[in-house]
Amino acid sequence: MASLNVGNLGEFLREQRRTAKLSLRQLADAAGVSNPYLSQIERGLRKPSAEILQQLAKALRISAETLYVQAGILDERDREDLLQVPAAILADSSITEQQKQALLQIYESFRKETAHQRTAGHETPGPADERTDGRTEGPSPGRTAEGPAE
Repeated sequence: MASLNVGNLGEFLREQRRTAKLSLRQLADAAGVSNPYLSQIERGLRKPSAEILQQLAKALRISAETLYVQAGILDERDREDLLQVPAAILADSSITEQQKQALLQIYESFRKETAHQRTAGHETPGPADERTDGRTEGPSPGRTAEGPAE
């Protein structure tokens, strides 16, 4: 099997796994992937999907975006912008870890959906585009939010 062009993803994963003091089998179990599949990723023989990278990142307790950059899915410049929302969620002490993970999964699913729609050639409508009568949301001209202008 020829090595795929996945950058240094496999080496990076192996280094992260060893730093976390996890065996190949332990990381595979924690990420929900097979041991041989993870071995092939580490050796550069397989290119994992974004979902698999997210599972591996969660098991390694690192950001999925870090793995996306290593795999060439995400540009390093985009990474800085993408880390702001997850960082804010993770820093919020008023919600539980389970709630944080749920929010992160929802956020990631929205990002994937939007990216898919952009690559398919159509954007998601904004709030002003959602009305069928051509008007945008908000008060009518000559009116305030409280009532008619005087």
